[in-house]
Amino acid sequence: MFCLTSSLQYYLYCKKTDMRNSFDGLSGIVTNQLHRNPMNGDVFIFINKRHNCIKMLRWEPGGFVLYYKRLETGTFEFPELEPGNESLQITWSSLMLMTEGISLKDIKRRKRFLLKNRDLSTQILSN
Repeated sequence: MFCLTSSLQYYLYCKKTDMRNSFDGLSGIVTNQLHRNPMNGDVFIFINKRHNCIKMLRWEPGGFVLYYKRLETGTFEFPELEPGNESLQITWSSLMLMTEGISLKDIKRRKRFLLKNRDLSTQILSN
């Protein structure tokens, strides 16, 4: 309950969002603009025109949870976007850097091992 972790999928909506939207309005954007299911447990991120407010929508068992942060000074930085994209999948660490005000443009990621889900299921089935 009320949990955002690195195991979740995060999708940033790339267009300006009216922060007066709440659960129904934001889930409508997810369904109609992003063509995704807002009730699948993924986290959908929305930022306003001035880039000083962020909302995150997530379905948890029993209902939607809405996280909302307004900066008193400063702005949220968008990651590099490809033209024409309505959404961008981002990582948990990118979201944390973005909310903490750390520039994403100068970040260099070092190589890390990543276990793919199908590799894990193959290992489990073969044991």
